[in-house]
Order: sequence, then structure tokens, then C-alpha cells
Amino acid sequence: MSTYRESLIKDLTPEIEKTGRSWYVIFGVFLAVYIVGLIGLVMQIDKGHIVTGMRDNVVWGVYIVNFIFFMGLSYAGALVSGTLHLFKTPWRAPIIRLAELITVISLAIGPFFIFFCIGRLDRLPYLFAFPRIQSPIIWDVIAILTDIFGCIIFLYISFIEDFAILRDNENLNVAPWKKKMFRILSMGYTATPKQKKILGFARNVMAAIIIAIAIIVYSVLAWIFGVTLQPGWHSTIFGPYFVIAAIFSGVSLLIILMAIFRKIYNLEKFITRKHFVNMGVVLFVIAAFFGYFTFSDYLTKWYGSVKMDKILIDKLFTEFRFYFIFANYIGILTPIFVIAIPKLRTIRNITGAAVIALVALWVNRYIIIVPTLETPFLPIQDTRTDWLFYSPTWVEWSLTAAGIAVFGMLFMIISKMAPIIAISEMEEAAEAESIEKNKQAAKEG
Repeated sequence: MSTYRESLIKDLTPEIEKTGRSWYVIFGVFLAVYIVGLIGLVMQIDKGHIVTGMRDNVVWGVYIVNFIFFMGLSYAGALVSGTLHLFKTPWRAPIIRLAELITVISLAIGPFFIFFCIGRLDRLPYLFAFPRIQSPIIWDVIAILTDIFGCIIFLYISFIEDFAILRDNENLNVAPWKKKMFRILSMGYTATPKQKKILGFARNVMAAIIIAIAIIVYSVLAWIFGVTLQPGWHSTIFGPYFVIAAIFSGVSLLIILMAIFRKIYNLEKFITRKHFVNMGVVLFVIAAFFGYFTFSDYLTKWYGSVKMDKILIDKLFTEFRFYFIFANYIGILTPIFVIAIPKLRTIRNITGAAVIALVALWVNRYIIIVPTLETPFLPIQDTRTDWLFYSPTWVEWSLTAAGIAVFGMLFMIISKMAPIIAISEMEEAAEAESIEKNKQAAKEG
């Protein structure tokens, strides 16, 4: 075993070998939040959607906002991890696994919010038993299932080498069941030249596939809105707009997770300021594109002066003005401002800008859905006022918080099964850097 590998194992596996009290405390908090969400879900199943804020006008609410948000995170993780891998970006090694995990964990959570939104769960099997291919909902079902299958394969392939490294490390002090798990999941990998070639080829193919799938799948999700004759939705720009928004949220979350795991697991020498600045620059570029698409979308609606679009725009600028300003001004301009000024490019500032951008993207999804549904082409007559407008209840917020809690718990559990920074990626990066230095030295010589 090389000295560098021994050093990596020593630095990156303490969280696998032992679990501190703080881990149990944080996990317990997440679990408590999750239990509150379960209580809300049981109440919703028992009493029906009357315990939510959804009514005849606004049939979608926070649940669909969360679904779109989590699916966007997953597709962004796929795009970021796939792109970093294919282009062999030199600084990718410490952060690529975080991007891969964002993809699969978000995919595992997002679809559940569709189940929460369905009033008759007993009819859910009909989607698969009697699908209508002309229905955009079926497009989404097919796309999501395809994406889940591809992303799980890509994530597992990326773990094989590390499982083999952990399997063969005799000094690793872990429970016997973990050793057995490493042995099974490593699939007999011994790092022979042929195995490395096959595994490398498989990762390249899957990286290219999940990039294509991510773009296609999130475009399909956007078309569910774009092909619907509703004020503000019937737009040809929604496909690329949603893809850019997904990358915007995913890059923001990746930066936040980099800061969290860097602090908790003492990874300062692996995840450095350079990584935050590089991802900050990516966030800057995506924020600029996202701002352009947002401006183009609202400009064409406003200038076209279609009656219902005008009513919707007026609603956004009055009733939802604070949401609108935060989502489409503060959330977009803050990361641009922070990254544009070199003195502000600190880890804390970049992380703070990412938090604002992530929350702003969720609010952006909220004001895409709720104001439109509150502005139907054919308003329902003689209906009580509180049924015409939407306000989320504690049940919806509890299930939203439960989704976030599950996201955190899954990340914490996985961090106890394998290094959060890929040992194999770090070795590959070090080898590539050594080759590059040798080439440079040969040229200078």
C-alpha cells in the first residue's frame, strides 16, 4: 500500500470507524422532525386534504414545489458530477462524491411529495397498469424511473474502488458487518489493469448517459407546465429555464455541503478555499444565465399584455412582491456580487451566498406555481374567499421539514459507510498531478 493511500485512509475514515455523541444528537433531531412529519401524514391520510391549504383553485401547493425542488437538486448533482468526471477537472476529487450523493438522495425523496399531493393513493397503481403515453404525467414517471436507475448505477460504480480499498485495509477498525459489506459490494475488485480499464470505461459511459438523462428528464418536468394552458406557464422557454434553475440550486447545495462536511469531519486540507472559489465561479455563471432566463420570461409576459398574464404579473408585483424580490433579485444578484468582487471571495461569504441562492430558488418555484393557480382562466363563482387563495398549513410544513430531515439522515448514514471524499479519486488526481509535473520538468530540462 502506498504511503499516500495510507495517509488518505487515516484522514478520511475516522467517521467510519467511530461515531461521536454529536452525531447521535444531530441524527436524533432529524429523526424527531421526521416523526412530526409522519404525524402530519397520518392526519392527512385520516382526514383528507382538508388539513392542507390546497382547495379547488390551488390544487397544487408546497408539495409540488418540494417535488420540483428536490428533483432539480438531483438533476443538478448528476450534471455537475458527470461533467466534472468527463472533463477530468483537476480539482474535482474532493467534491465529486458529494455531487453524486446529492443526485441519488434527492431522487429518493422528491417523488414522495407527489404521493403526498395525491388524494387517492389507492389509484396510484393505475399509472403503471393503464398508462396513457399522451399524458405528460406518464412522461414524468418514465423519465424519473430511468433517471433513478442510471444514477444509482453511476453512484455504485464510483464506490467500488473505495469499497475494495476499505476491504483490504487490515488496520481499519470497524464492525464485522461493515467488513462483510465492503467485501460484498467491492465485487472482487483487485485493481488489475483490465478491471481498471473496464471500470473507467463504465464510469465514462454512465457519466455521459446521466448528463443526457438529467437534461431530458428536467425538460420533461418543465413541459408539464409548458404544455398546460395556464397563465404564466404556457411558455416555450420553460425547458432550458428549469434546467438552468436546477443547476443553480444544485451548485448552491453542493457549496453548502462542502462547508458542512469540511467543518464536521476536519477536511480543511482537502476541501480548500480554491474549491469554494471555483464552485462560486460556476454559481456566478449559472446565476447570470438564470437571471437572463427569468428576465426574458417575465418581460415577454408583461409586454404581450395578454389579459390573464397581466393579472398574474400584477399579482406578483403586489401580493407576492416580497417573494418576487427575494427570489428574482436578491437570490440572483447576491452570488454574482460576492463572486465578482475578489475581496469578498471568502469561504463564509460564498457559503452564505449559496444559502441565499438555494432558498431563493425554492421561493422562485413557489411563485411559479401558487400565483398561477390563484389566477385561473375561469374563476370559481360563489366560493368562500379562503378557498380561492392558498396558505400552507402545519401539515404541509411538517412534511417539508421531514423531507429535509430525511435528506440529512441519509447523508449522515452514508458517511458512516464510506468516505465522503473518494479515496480513489484523490489517488487518481495525485497521479495525474505527478505526471503533469514530470512532463513540465522534462520540458524545462
